[in-house]
Amino acid sequence: MTKTYKIEVDCANCANKMEEVANKVAGVKSAVVNFMALKMKVEFEEGAEVAAVMKDVLAACRKVESDCEIYF
Repeated sequence: MTKTYKIEVDCANCANKMEEVANKVAGVKSAVVNFMALKMKVEFEEGAEVAAVMKDVLAACRKVESDCEIYF
């Protein structure tokens, strides 16, 4: 399953770092951040609990950019 989320992030470098950490979260098959569109596209592993995975993605991203937001 693939979903697209609206995000808030301050700079392109932080967006790249968010993409890197999101790809390391359990349950994420792939994550792509588009800084210009302020969107994150996430493909989930088969059987992953989407809401729980996204909470983990947000927590990981906030370690990179403390005031970032992902709307899910």
